[in-house]
Amino acid sequence: MHCRQNCCKAALAVTLLVAAQVNADPISTDRPDFVESSDVVGRGHFQVEIGSAWQRFEENGVETRTSTTPTLLRFGLNDSMELRLETDNAITEETRKALGTFVESGFGDVSLGVKWHVADAGETAGMPGIALLLHTEIDSGSAAFRGNGYRPSFRLVTEWDLGDTSIGVMPGVYYDKSTLGRFWYGIMAVTVGHQLTENLRGFVEVAGQQIASTKNGGKVVTYDLGLAYLINDSLQADVMVSIGANDNSGDSLGVGISRRF
Repeated sequence: MHCRQNCCKAALAVTLLVAAQVNADPISTDRPDFVESSDVVGRGHFQVEIGSAWQRFEENGVETRTSTTPTLLRFGLNDSMELRLETDNAITEETRKALGTFVESGFGDVSLGVKWHVADAGETAGMPGIALLLHTEIDSGSAAFRGNGYRPSFRLVTEWDLGDTSIGVMPGVYYDKSTLGRFWYGIMAVTVGHQLTENLRGFVEVAGQQIASTKNGGKVVTYDLGLAYLINDSLQADVMVSIGANDNSGDSLGVGISRRF
């Protein structure tokens, strides 16, 4: 009897120790860089990633300043799949022309999706972590910022873990709609991250956020760099600066906070 009780206590202690180790895994976020993480939040976990972003764009003497509150909500269905809701949330756009300044305020469209974590990094030599993301953006925002109809997208994330350094690559396609009709455009981004200290990670990135024909908006390419600070295992703060790489791309600054429950 005593042996059985001792065995049960030992088994319970091991179970609690394993659970503590699982819960102690640091939070993995999809912000602040453009390339998503290949990780999901895990079964039963709910994660909020929210921030503020300010963008400036100038073309033909017209300056546009836009502020948004990008928000991503993630819920883990199991250890390999999560549900996602993403939006720019509250938006204010200020347009400065020779005739004066015009301001529009409202809310952005909502995008619903899933992320499937296909493989862990390092299962075999040189094997990256892999994830697939399928989203559909819905014309649900304010009139000034609403898109046209349902716009699905597909993204593939590959992420290599090289010790203190990581490399992420994310190609993808979007099926968008304008007043001219339906069209496809691509995305392609590469990010390199480095663990600067135990709690501080930095990254640099080249992000082709839109690769489209001129009539469908042209190419939007940015050079990004930023920092993410792990406050504790379930809380992270971040900052990012983005510089437009061509005349079709604006400059921006973003800050954010992410919390896992």
